[in-house]
Parts: sequence; C-alpha cells; structure tokens
Amino acid sequence: MSILSGHARVAGIAGWPVTYSRSPRLHGFWLQRYGIDGTYIPLPIREGEFATAMRGLLAAGFAGANVTIPHKLAAFAICDMVDASARRAGAVNTLVFQDGRIAGSNTDGYGFIANLRAHGIDPAATPALLLGAGGSARAVAAALQDAGASVTVANRTRARAEELARDLPGLRIADWDDRVVALADHALVVNATPLGMVGHEPLDLDLTRAPASLVIADNVYVPLETPLLSSARARGLRTVDGIGMLLHQAVPGFRAWFGVEPRVDDELRQFMIADLPSR
Repeated sequence: MSILSGHARVAGIAGWPVTYSRSPRLHGFWLQRYGIDGTYIPLPIREGEFATAMRGLLAAGFAGANVTIPHKLAAFAICDMVDASARRAGAVNTLVFQDGRIAGSNTDGYGFIANLRAHGIDPAATPALLLGAGGSARAVAAALQDAGASVTVANRTRARAEELARDLPGLRIADWDDRVVALADHALVVNATPLGMVGHEPLDLDLTRAPASLVIADNVYVPLETPLLSSARARGLRTVDGIGMLLHQAVPGFRAWFGVEPRVDDELRQFMIADLPSR
C-alpha cells in the first residue's frame, strides 16, 4: 500500500467522462514500481469548467495533468506556453504546472513513433498512408513528418483531410474510396480512426492485394486485436497494436511530474492488457 506524505506530487487525467481512462492504472503501476511519493487521479471536469478547474489545480500545487476528450483544444487555449508538438498537433494532452505557469505539449505523436520503433520499424523509411484526420491523426501525421516520413492522408470526409494538409505542408491527400488501391504505394498503413473500436463498425480495408512488406498499425486498443489486425496477421503482414502507443505517450508526462524516466516493458504491457475487455 502506498502511503503519501505532505511532500507528495499529484497529477491526474482531466476529461468528461473520465471513468473509461486507463491512465490512472498505468501511472499507478509506475508510481508503485519506483516507490514514488505521489499519486495520479481521475479528474472528471465538465465542458465549460476546464479553465477554472486547471487554474485551481495549479493554485493547489498539482504537478500537472493529462487531458482527454473533450478538453484538448481548451487545454491549448489556457497554456502560458506550448511546445512544438502541441503547435503541430493543434491540441494539448499533457500539462505541466510550474512556477505559476502552465506548459502544454502533445505526446500522442511521440507515443506513436516510440511504439513503431519498439517494434523495430523505422518511421523515416516508410511512406505512410494515414487513415483519419481527427486529433489523433493530426498528431501522428506531424510526428511522422518530423521523423522524415512522407505521409498521405485519407479521410471519410475529404474536407477534414484538406484542412489537415493545409496545416501540415507536404502532406498528400488520397480519396477514401481509393484507400485499397493506395496500399501498393505505401509501406505503412495507420488506422487513426475509431473504426474497429468497441462500439464502432470495423474498418473496411481489403488487404488481399497488399504487398507482403506492408506494416499495419492500428491505434485502437479496445479490443487489442481489432478486425484490421486480425486480417493483417492472417495474411502474414507485420502489425503494430495500439496499446504500445498508450504506454509510450505517458512517458514524458510522468517524467515531468514525478522526476523519473519510467520504463515501458512487457511487465507493464501485460499489466495493462489484463484490464482490457476481450471484445
């Protein structure tokens, strides 16, 4: 059992709802592993109350917070400073409170790239086809570009893809209906949509003509084995599931709040997978 002192460092995850978040389990594992005098808690905050709540946490001495739906844009707005990752992504998911100021960053792209590399995949060596143009896709696209990859985006609503391409010069656009044909021209496909997630329809992507060298990455991790990943594995393609992105994106925040560089390893992965629903 962890016993806190008056010196305890406190952080948390702000969202509405926030009950689904697995971040408290993840950070709690690291806090126990490293014997840190600190805690990480869920922070259920309604829309319209986010700025007030964050200023209150700052005044109360919190170390910072992660931010999830629906507050990532509001988090960007309240920051006194944001780093390049947040500017490129257009949203903030990690806040660090220090000396009365709020610093914001976006670690989604960092987590995605770190997960690729943990699977032995060099993001710079892979022309990537990105499916989706929402907040997660934006962070992934920016991170892939920063890593030196060429990126093409396909989205069900083309206007969203065009908006993303305007914000990230050099990004190419493919029509959603042409996504199967585009497979032959890419070495990496990334699902950054909610398609395939529990409660959503599967992603319709026929892999029968996919080149044998194609890598399929799915950012969905509930379920861990999505229909897309199952189809890819059945064809002998290399796959990257979404749980690794979740684990790696948490590293920068934990380091900033608690002063320790946490390790992402199989023990942590199995601990987190044990809490996932099977379907």
